[in-house]
Amino acid sequence: MSLDSYNKALELMNRNKNMCHFAGARTEELISLAEEAIGYKFSPIYRHFIKNYGAGNFGSQEVYGVIDEDFENSSVPDAIWYTLTEREEINLPENLLVIYDTGGEELFCLDFSTLNEMNEPKVVSFIPGQPLTAQKYETVANDFGDFLLDLVTKEIEE
Repeated sequence: MSLDSYNKALELMNRNKNMCHFAGARTEELISLAEEAIGYKFSPIYRHFIKNYGAGNFGSQEVYGVIDEDFENSSVPDAIWYTLTEREEINLPENLLVIYDTGGEELFCLDFSTLNEMNEPKVVSFIPGQPLTAQKYETVANDFGDFLLDLVTKEIEE
Protein backbone atom coordinates (compact mmCIF):
# COMPACT_ATOMS: atom_id res chain seq x y z
CA MET A 1 0.00 0.00 0.00
CA SER A 2 1.53 3.23 -1.14
CA LEU A 3 -0.26 5.39 1.41
CA ASP A 4 1.14 3.20 4.18
CA SER A 5 4.65 3.70 2.81
CA TYR A 6 4.11 7.43 2.57
CA ASN A 7 2.77 7.67 6.13
CA LYS A 8 5.69 5.58 7.39
CA ALA A 9 8.11 7.94 5.61
CA LEU A 10 6.44 10.97 7.23
CA GLU A 11 6.63 9.26 10.62
CA LEU A 12 10.38 8.69 10.17
CA MET A 13 10.84 12.29 9.00
CA ASN A 14 8.98 13.57 12.08
CA ARG A 15 11.16 11.42 14.34
CA ASN A 16 14.27 12.83 12.64
CA LYS A 17 13.29 16.50 12.34
CA ASN A 18 16.95 17.56 12.62
CA MET A 19 17.46 15.96 9.19
CA CYS A 20 14.53 17.83 7.59
CA HIS A 21 15.23 20.98 5.60
CA PHE A 22 12.09 21.71 3.60
CA ALA A 23 10.60 24.87 2.10
CA GLY A 24 7.41 24.26 4.11
CA ALA A 25 3.71 24.28 3.35
CA ARG A 26 2.59 25.55 -0.06
CA THR A 27 -0.83 27.08 -0.78
CA GLU A 28 -3.55 25.48 -2.91
CA GLU A 29 -3.27 28.48 -5.24
CA LEU A 30 0.46 27.88 -5.78
CA ILE A 31 -0.10 24.14 -6.29
CA SER A 32 -2.75 24.92 -8.93
CA LEU A 33 -0.35 27.29 -10.72
CA ALA A 34 2.31 24.56 -10.69
CA GLU A 35 -0.14 22.02 -12.11
CA GLU A 36 -1.14 24.48 -14.81
CA ALA A 37 2.50 25.13 -15.73
CA ILE A 38 3.30 21.42 -15.93
CA GLY A 39 0.11 20.48 -17.77
CA TYR A 40 -1.56 18.01 -15.40
CA LYS A 41 -2.83 17.49 -11.85
CA PHE A 42 -0.46 16.03 -9.27
CA SER A 43 -1.24 12.66 -7.75
CA PRO A 44 -2.79 12.60 -4.24
CA ILE A 45 0.38 11.55 -2.39
CA TYR A 46 2.74 13.94 -4.22
CA ARG A 47 0.19 16.75 -3.81
CA HIS A 48 0.09 16.09 -0.05
CA PHE A 49 3.90 16.20 0.07
CA ILE A 50 4.00 19.54 -1.77
CA LYS A 51 1.17 21.00 0.30
CA ASN A 52 2.94 20.13 3.57
CA TYR A 53 6.66 20.19 2.72
CA GLY A 54 7.05 22.07 -0.58
CA ALA A 55 10.47 20.72 -1.55
CA GLY A 56 13.83 20.25 0.09
CA ASN A 57 16.17 17.86 1.80
CA PHE A 58 16.02 14.96 4.17
CA GLY A 59 19.67 14.67 5.18
CA SER A 60 21.62 14.69 1.93
CA GLN A 61 18.64 13.51 -0.13
CA GLU A 62 17.00 16.33 -2.11
CA VAL A 63 13.36 15.83 -3.13
CA TYR A 64 12.06 18.21 -5.79
CA GLY A 65 8.71 19.91 -5.38
CA VAL A 66 7.24 23.41 -5.54
CA ILE A 67 9.03 26.51 -4.24
CA ASP A 68 7.21 29.57 -5.63
CA GLU A 69 5.35 30.70 -8.74
CA ASP A 70 8.44 31.83 -10.66
CA PHE A 71 8.81 28.62 -12.66
CA GLU A 72 11.09 30.26 -15.23
CA ASN A 73 13.79 31.71 -12.97
CA SER A 74 14.27 29.14 -10.26
CA SER A 75 16.66 26.30 -9.45
CA VAL A 76 16.69 22.91 -7.77
CA PRO A 77 14.79 21.65 -5.80
CA ASP A 78 12.01 23.26 -7.89
CA ALA A 79 10.48 20.32 -9.79
CA ILE A 80 8.40 22.54 -12.04
CA TRP A 81 11.30 24.74 -13.16
CA TYR A 82 13.59 21.71 -13.58
CA THR A 83 11.03 19.72 -15.56
CA LEU A 84 10.15 22.63 -17.85
CA THR A 85 13.87 23.31 -18.43
CA GLU A 86 14.54 19.64 -19.22
CA ARG A 87 11.59 19.57 -21.63
CA GLU A 88 13.25 22.39 -23.56
CA GLU A 89 16.88 21.30 -23.26
CA ILE A 90 16.77 17.49 -23.55
CA ASN A 91 13.29 16.82 -24.93
CA LEU A 92 12.04 15.32 -21.64
CA PRO A 93 8.67 13.70 -22.39
CA GLU A 94 5.63 15.69 -21.19
CA ASN A 95 4.35 12.83 -19.01
CA LEU A 96 7.46 12.93 -16.78
CA LEU A 97 7.94 15.17 -13.73
CA VAL A 98 11.49 15.25 -12.37
CA ILE A 99 11.49 14.73 -8.59
CA TYR A 100 15.07 13.59 -7.91
CA ASP A 101 18.52 13.83 -9.44
CA THR A 102 20.74 10.87 -8.56
CA GLY A 103 23.85 12.99 -9.11
CA GLY A 104 24.88 10.34 -11.62
CA GLU A 105 23.43 9.66 -15.02
CA GLU A 106 19.78 9.31 -14.04
CA LEU A 107 16.85 11.52 -13.16
CA PHE A 108 13.97 9.98 -11.24
CA CYS A 109 10.57 11.10 -12.47
CA LEU A 110 6.91 10.59 -11.73
CA ASP A 111 5.47 9.03 -14.90
CA PHE A 112 1.96 10.40 -15.35
CA SER A 113 1.29 8.31 -18.49
CA THR A 114 -0.02 5.40 -16.41
CA LEU A 115 -1.60 5.70 -12.98
CA ASN A 116 -2.41 2.87 -10.59
CA GLU A 117 -5.83 2.33 -8.99
CA MET A 118 -5.01 5.04 -6.41
CA ASN A 119 -4.22 7.54 -9.23
CA GLU A 120 -0.54 7.37 -8.38
CA PRO A 121 2.19 7.35 -11.04
CA LYS A 122 5.27 5.12 -10.88
CA VAL A 123 8.69 6.61 -10.26
CA VAL A 124 10.86 5.82 -13.28
CA SER A 125 14.43 6.55 -14.30
CA PHE A 126 15.23 8.79 -17.26
CA ILE A 127 18.74 9.06 -18.67
CA PRO A 128 19.49 12.49 -20.17
CA GLY A 129 21.47 12.27 -23.38
CA GLN A 130 20.03 8.90 -24.32
CA PRO A 131 17.67 8.96 -27.33
CA LEU A 132 13.98 8.69 -26.38
CA THR A 133 13.71 5.48 -28.40
CA ALA A 134 16.44 3.92 -26.24
CA GLN A 135 14.98 4.96 -22.87
CA LYS A 136 14.01 1.98 -20.71
CA TYR A 137 11.99 3.96 -18.10
CA GLU A 138 12.96 1.46 -15.41
CA THR A 139 10.61 1.49 -12.45
CA VAL A 140 12.42 2.85 -9.39
CA ALA A 141 9.36 2.73 -7.09
CA ASN A 142 5.67 1.88 -7.45
CA ASP A 143 4.74 5.42 -6.42
CA PHE A 144 5.96 8.51 -4.57
CA GLY A 145 5.13 6.97 -1.17
CA ASP A 146 7.39 3.97 -1.76
CA PHE A 147 10.08 6.23 -3.24
CA LEU A 148 10.07 8.60 -0.25
CA LEU A 149 10.10 5.77 2.29
CA ASP A 150 13.06 4.16 0.53
CA LEU A 151 14.95 7.48 0.42
CA VAL A 152 14.28 8.33 4.08
CA THR A 153 15.10 4.80 5.28
CA LYS A 154 18.43 4.70 3.41
CA GLU A 155 19.38 8.15 4.71
CA ILE A 156 18.68 7.19 8.35
CA GLU A 157 20.67 3.96 8.01
CA GLU A 158 23.79 5.77 6.76
